[in-house]
Amino acid sequence: MTRLLPPACSALRSLQLLGCILLLLAGTARGLAASPASHGMVASVHPLATAAGLRVLRDGGNAVDAAVAVALTLGVVDPADSGIGGGCFMLIRRPDGSIAAIDGRETAPAAATRDMFLRDGKAAGELSQTGALAIGVPGELAACAYALEHFGSRSLRQLIEPAAGLAEEGFPLDPFFVRRVRSALGGMAVFPETRAVFLGPDGLPPREGERFHQPDLAATYRHVAAEGAGWFYGGPFARKVEGWMKGHGGLIRAADFAAYQVGTPEPIRTTYRGCEVAGFPPPSSGGVHVAQILNVLEGFDLKSMPEGTRLHVIAEAMKLAFADRAYWLGDPAFAKVPRGLIDPAYARALAARIDRERATPVPGHGTPPAADRALFGRHTTHFSVADAAGNWVACTATINTTFGSKVVIPGTGVVMNNEMDDFSIQPGATNYFGLIGGEANAVAPGKRPLSSMSPTIVSRGGRPILALGAAGGPTIISQVVLELVSLLDLEATPAEALRQPRIHHQWSPDEIVAERGLPEKLRQELIARGHHLRGESSFGTSQIISQDPATGLFSGAADPRAGGTAEGW
Repeated sequence: MTRLLPPACSALRSLQLLGCILLLLAGTARGLAASPASHGMVASVHPLATAAGLRVLRDGGNAVDAAVAVALTLGVVDPADSGIGGGCFMLIRRPDGSIAAIDGRETAPAAATRDMFLRDGKAAGELSQTGALAIGVPGELAACAYALEHFGSRSLRQLIEPAAGLAEEGFPLDPFFVRRVRSALGGMAVFPETRAVFLGPDGLPPREGERFHQPDLAATYRHVAAEGAGWFYGGPFARKVEGWMKGHGGLIRAADFAAYQVGTPEPIRTTYRGCEVAGFPPPSSGGVHVAQILNVLEGFDLKSMPEGTRLHVIAEAMKLAFADRAYWLGDPAFAKVPRGLIDPAYARALAARIDRERATPVPGHGTPPAADRALFGRHTTHFSVADAAGNWVACTATINTTFGSKVVIPGTGVVMNNEMDDFSIQPGATNYFGLIGGEANAVAPGKRPLSSMSPTIVSRGGRPILALGAAGGPTIISQVVLELVSLLDLEATPAEALRQPRIHHQWSPDEIVAERGLPEKLRQELIARGHHLRGESSFGTSQIISQDPATGLFSGAADPRAGGTAEGW
């Protein structure tokens, strides 16, 4: 049964929704900077999600309330990237300067084993990417509920009901949505419920402008509104997942949902160019390695360097950090993750290995100080929100690759993640993104897989000035580093930082991935320094919010690569 109707159907409701969208787009150019605002700012990958968050701010909610509204709306309008079938990392800065990290990362089921993705002793990557075994126990809804209970001023019911209405009433599909469905068509067609939700009766993907309805997801949201997150984690939804899993060779059971716990780790707080940079700790590798790369780069005068030299030095710093990532990083409840990775002295030792003129081979990981003693405690979307009271939120949410596992649990409309692929399914084997993992990130029951998500909040002089993050697998780390260099070293605006062509180096393979917008002159300079380059039309998407401490005015920008919006009031 298709959920797609042509624009001519439900004519009155279509006209009402179209009018709302036209009003929204009249004041906000997709992918461009927002006008300065004094009361608050929201930046997300979709205009309807941005509008939902802004509406909450206008109605007196705080930035945490608005962030949850954005997350729940993105689960409706951008299910390829995030939703309650996935997880998130939420970083919150309070008016008193305290910072909270809420870990809603997915977990491996209790029945998981380290060799569950091996067949005849070899890694079978397709099993960790598509279908029942690929799915981890989702944490986004639990994280949203926790954030509201401890830092919000609105109820989950108040924030989820508008998103339920949008799922039921539908919205016209934009080219970004249609493109994502087409890219995942083969995997989605395997599962009858997924076909019924996202494809037409003929099995073809939807067309731009068609109105997309999700009645099952609307019903799921309304159950949560009426009964709370317990309906999801300890009630009918968990039982539906167990029933489906038993019929499809999966391992997740209702007891895994009931056992899920939100994590509240201590945020990472480091400095760069006189600013405090707050990031997310493990199982995020993003906060650790953004901090590590910035620590390395602080020893270089990037602003005075020729652009080619600057990009070379940044790529070399990325390479060193990703070599450490492959060996050291994992869930700190299961693996020893050294705090020394963000030690400034260790960064200086790494910086000394960088030759400004030539690419240097990196055979393997380094060894940070006190690696055995000083330890951390036990496809994706990003959005940022800030309010005038001093609440800031940087949140990165994901179901991993496009449409996650490609599984929709029958009767729920919920797209399930494929985060099990973020584990090292066999030490030395690569995952979907080509990342190599080690023992620290091996599969284990109840364990959280390693992530590159990097929600980041920057303060200067005790006042927040930036909230940012990105989507795009391991390129998230690179994007955040490049944007912070643009914003803090080169004094770019958020929109200028997002427009810059991007590079990425993840150690293995030993190559720079460069967006095709990178000027040919810079490409040749990098090649002359000994780098291997691989071109991509574009990669990743970011959203940035900033505040001018002198005027108190907020600015924001959404990534032009994905057509999101930033808007304030």
